[in-house]
Amino acid sequence: MAVRIRLARHGTKKKPFYRVVAANSSFPRDGRFLDVLGTYDPRNKTRGLNLKMDKIRQWISQGAEVSDTVRRIMRQAEKGKAVNPSQATD
Repeated sequence: MAVRIRLARHGTKKKPFYRVVAANSSFPRDGRFLDVLGTYDPRNKTRGLNLKMDKIRQWISQGAEVSDTVRRIMRQAEKGKAVNPSQATD
């Protein structure tokens, strides 16, 4: 059973909101998860990204795999693009 860092969809129809979560790969997309690692709102380009990078690095060091989408979002956060620095290190 591998742990994956991936997105879990929340929000209403046509108004998506995502949580970045660490979940077992066998758990459903919007089901059970082990830890919440941040949030991502694709509709809010200026402050829609809030990642807890220290927690993400901790899970990666323990062997968690990162999904392609979360890897792309992490690159945006590291570049400082579309991230609010005061919320990025909660």
